[in-house]
Amino acid sequence: MAETKTVHSALVTYTSMISLLTLCPPFVILLWYTMVHADGSVLKTYEYLKQNGLEGLKNIWPMPTPTAWKIIACFGAFEAFLQLVLPGKRFEGPVSPNGNVPIYKANGLQAYAVTLITYLSLWWFGIFNPAIVYDHLGEIYSALVVGSFVFCIFLYIKGHLAPSSSDSGSSGNVIIDFYWGMELYPRIGKHFDIKVFTNCRFGMMSWAVLAVTYCIKQYELYGKVSDSMLVNTALMLVYITKFFLWESGYWCTMDIAHDRAGFYICWGCLVWVPSIYTSPGMYLVNHPVNLGTQLALSILIAGLLCIYINYDCDRQRQEFRRTNGKCTIWGKAPSKIVAQYRTTKGETKNSLLLTSGWWGLSRHFHYVPEILAAFFWTVPALFNHFLPYFYVVFLTILLFDRAKRDDDRCSSKYGKYWKMYCDKVPYRIIPGIY
Repeated sequence: MAETKTVHSALVTYTSMISLLTLCPPFVILLWYTMVHADGSVLKTYEYLKQNGLEGLKNIWPMPTPTAWKIIACFGAFEAFLQLVLPGKRFEGPVSPNGNVPIYKANGLQAYAVTLITYLSLWWFGIFNPAIVYDHLGEIYSALVVGSFVFCIFLYIKGHLAPSSSDSGSSGNVIIDFYWGMELYPRIGKHFDIKVFTNCRFGMMSWAVLAVTYCIKQYELYGKVSDSMLVNTALMLVYITKFFLWESGYWCTMDIAHDRAGFYICWGCLVWVPSIYTSPGMYLVNHPVNLGTQLALSILIAGLLCIYINYDCDRQRQEFRRTNGKCTIWGKAPSKIVAQYRTTKGETKNSLLLTSGWWGLSRHFHYVPEILAAFFWTVPALFNHFLPYFYVVFLTILLFDRAKRDDDRCSSKYGKYWKMYCDKVPYRIIPGIY
């Protein structure tokens, strides 16, 4: 019976991976088409595809153009250059399952500042008009869909032929290896970390650049930027600034320290982030909403508060780890559980599990303000269409799944100590509910 359940679970996972590999690329293009050419109406796009079928999808699918490839190549090369040459403090990531310690150069905040200043300067001095990016957005997404798929094939081949560390290996299944990845920490040479580039310097940086692009395009169309667009862009940029301020903390999370570099992570960051994460602003370009000063400020303040709480959650945990628990949280000494675990080499080590402050409310409370922040930078679009809220729905599903995966991993790692932790902090995400 247990064997049957295992086989069934494996089949479900395998089928889900195949579905994501085949359905994600068309969805990215359909979202762009609906936002830009179908007035944000899912019903209009559905009716068009219903009448025209696959031929209709073929007609609306933009072909990558030389302009699109040039924009992507220039942006990617610029970010790679900044990642390599900008100064930054040395940062050691968590010890890997095979005992490797990844070394990073923490220069994300500098790269973020240089990127935005350069982009706005190019526009201000008339060297490059960011509206061109919006005008070629469909072609850019189409090129990213293809180019990033090829890049993931490169990662698969590299993982087989030239892995960067012992934290690599094959499951024996081509689809699983391609989807989940072969390597935990793939690098080109000694200093260029591929996951830092895909996740942070291309994915997150493109989010910020596109948010600014949408503002400039709306200004070009209407001669002004609506307060709804300003609220949306301001909250996104504050959130992304927070991310780069905390980037070294991100290198200790599941995305970097546990998930391998494959289609799931790398294609997602190269394609899904620039398209889906920016979609509320993409919608607002052609749908300027006048919120009024009072409502705009209320949404802005609520969003900023959520971003601050999300930041403070991470700050508390980082401070707790940095001081080995010898700090104060909310004016008191933190409560904790000293958990023992065994490494793959059979060594016994200790970890401290924080059970007070934000982390005493639920085991993943930081996801609550993150989801709410996404809602507040989307709500300026109001409620005429569902599609601008797709990112909020997707983020909720993603984080709930991530919380479960993290709990399962910690349960396997810490055993009885994790049960003690769950008894003390019984809720997974939403205090009092879940």
